[in-house]
Amino acid sequence: MQRYLLRAGCRASAIGLAFATLSAPALARQVEDGAAIPPASEAPAEPAKAQAPAWQPLADEGITLSLSYTGEAATNVSGGIRRDAAYAGQVYVAADFDMDRIAGIAGGAIHVAITDRHGENLAANAIGNNTSVQEIWGTQNTHLAILTWQQKLLDGALDIEAGRSQANIHFLNSPLYCNFQSNSACGNPTFVFKNSNFTYFPASSWMAHAKLALTPKVWAHAGVYEVNPDRKRPTDHGFNPSIKNATGVIVPWELGYGTDFSNDARPRHYILGGWFDRGDYTDPLRDDQGGVAVVSGRPGATRHGRSGIYFRFDQMLTRPDPLSERGLSLFGVAMTNLSGRVEESRYLELGLVQTGTFAGRDKDTIGFVLNDQRFSDLAMARMKAARVFAGGTDGIARHQYMIELAYGAQMGPAIRLSPNVQYIVHPDQSSVPFRTRDIPNAWVLGFKFTVDANALIGRALH
Repeated sequence: MQRYLLRAGCRASAIGLAFATLSAPALARQVEDGAAIPPASEAPAEPAKAQAPAWQPLADEGITLSLSYTGEAATNVSGGIRRDAAYAGQVYVAADFDMDRIAGIAGGAIHVAITDRHGENLAANAIGNNTSVQEIWGTQNTHLAILTWQQKLLDGALDIEAGRSQANIHFLNSPLYCNFQSNSACGNPTFVFKNSNFTYFPASSWMAHAKLALTPKVWAHAGVYEVNPDRKRPTDHGFNPSIKNATGVIVPWELGYGTDFSNDARPRHYILGGWFDRGDYTDPLRDDQGGVAVVSGRPGATRHGRSGIYFRFDQMLTRPDPLSERGLSLFGVAMTNLSGRVEESRYLELGLVQTGTFAGRDKDTIGFVLNDQRFSDLAMARMKAARVFAGGTDGIARHQYMIELAYGAQMGPAIRLSPNVQYIVHPDQSSVPFRTRDIPNAWVLGFKFTVDANALIGRALH
């Protein structure tokens, strides 16, 4: 654990130094929820006049800078395939360029973001399942995550963005999800990545999406994202613009009704969405000659085309003080596939987040989330075949349940700490397919933290 913390600190210092010394840094915005993108730290529960402004040396020139670090530690204190601990972290360096102020292009903006991820994945190393308990893990290198042009038209009613980015930071996300550390909930319900080529942060590819406000509370949203297996390779750094090995596109869509504190005493969102995946994928059971791939050792058969649908919502239930954002919110997600040969047949999630916990802790949160991942008949056939081949029985559970209880403590304007407890019921055997007996249910202790360097520097200079 110590070597990961030291390595993370060295990388953060080096990138932070480069950030501070570049005269025209190529960095970008914080997107609205971030599938594993560190959220901007919220202000502490103290009078606004006592807060130091965030460090923004180029604000007058129309450039907004972001620099943050997120770390996530986890250890399985019981269950899994063996006891262990792991740490993963991310440096996030970004900038928004206001093209109205810079070049007189009204409604235009350029967004750039670079990440550096490092560390290890406890789920693969010690639990045996394929849903991480550290959502920050994945694409473990220095990576061009975002390079896009955003254009607002029709007095802001139409919002278009194109360039290199990911589907999961534009669709199927909510600020509530990343109050948790488990990748089953943060930054998006994990079902979509197992059943489609839904692109994920920070593995960028060519894309475009457009969101149209039909009324102040109703919108339609659709996008198209390149499906290219090269973008998921560990050696890919995001700077290669080639589409040479692309196999198609994925088209996510959403129709939504939503409010916020400006037009609703208890904000809510109700969203129907889905995707049309027109890219290649590997069959979850069969190999290229019709056998069972996990047993034969042959490459999985290549298929083309899948689709799915979901409904998700969040609703603030209580708000004792109309002048405060303290209150209890409920959220939920239901997802299923419509076509294709898929890993999971259904996903259900329900969670609660209380914002404002104890006296004077208005920005703290406490949250609970439970989700149910139901494996398809094809996935069950694969897992059973592997276990029987290894000499075990075929009594494998169809459902994997992942549960988390997390507390988020805002320690001033720059630092947020989130200890959490996770419990995994019936861990799937993705990392150890030939294990002959069930993996014991796993208790995981986690610790997530985010440091907003802009707020930290601003406070130091104030």
